[in-house]
Amino acid sequence: MGKLEGKVALVSGSGRGIGKATALKLASEGASVVVNDLDPVEGDAVAAEINAAGGRALAVNGSVSADDFATRFVEAAMDGLGGLDIVVNNAGYTWDATIQKTSDEQFQAMIDVHLVAPFRILRAAAEPIRIMAKKEAAEGREIFRKVVNISSIAGLNGNFGQSGYSSAKAGIVGLTRTLAKEWGRHRVNVNCVAFGFIETRLTRAIEGEQAAIDVQGREIKVGIQPELINTFNSLIPFGRAGTPEEAADSVYLLCSPESNYISGQVLLCSGGLNI
Repeated sequence: MGKLEGKVALVSGSGRGIGKATALKLASEGASVVVNDLDPVEGDAVAAEINAAGGRALAVNGSVSADDFATRFVEAAMDGLGGLDIVVNNAGYTWDATIQKTSDEQFQAMIDVHLVAPFRILRAAAEPIRIMAKKEAAEGREIFRKVVNISSIAGLNGNFGQSGYSSAKAGIVGLTRTLAKEWGRHRVNVNCVAFGFIETRLTRAIEGEQAAIDVQGREIKVGIQPELINTFNSLIPFGRAGTPEEAADSVYLLCSPESNYISGQVLLCSGGLNI
């Protein structure tokens, strides 16, 4: 029996990287998982992997920024898996430029995916959570639910070339602390993990021509110059970037029963980096 046996989790952006590692971690502890990815091939593959391992999962793919996404995501948990206990708002990407080169579209895209989408998902989850919590309280049962929003060290300290990303990641901290106050009466722990330098496709070393990802028709350049990666690693007390699995473990900590009296907090997962 895993510590999350019988729980149902939503994990956005879980077709690869940190999100995939998080979905697999929660499933390994017994949670049923609603997976999501912009690329349906990736999202479906993770759901299939969980099911093949004996777990329960389904995929709700597509952009978290779509107007109808939040409702579809929450309904999948409630109707498809029979409940909703954990929400991990992980989906996102970086689209960097110094402020004078940042367009309105670019800035708004970062706000939409990193702040508006989590807000909508949590708003859609509010009424089902309230109804379940009210029923449990009437029965004399204290059941804790978990929200883990994903921020970044850039949201705490800012980062060169990331005015949109940093602003959105700072905003998610405010949303976290507000919902911790609103939802405490429903026994929902609302916390945030702020990642430092984690190994993903967004942070790989640029070798030759810079790689790009496609986000709904937009070609977004990704990757970091090797010399900058070396600088980052020299600043991290552990001397290296974190793995997606290590990042997922920090999310799991705030989904576990041991976090039942922890709410409104920001956990920095950065190997000791704090600048």
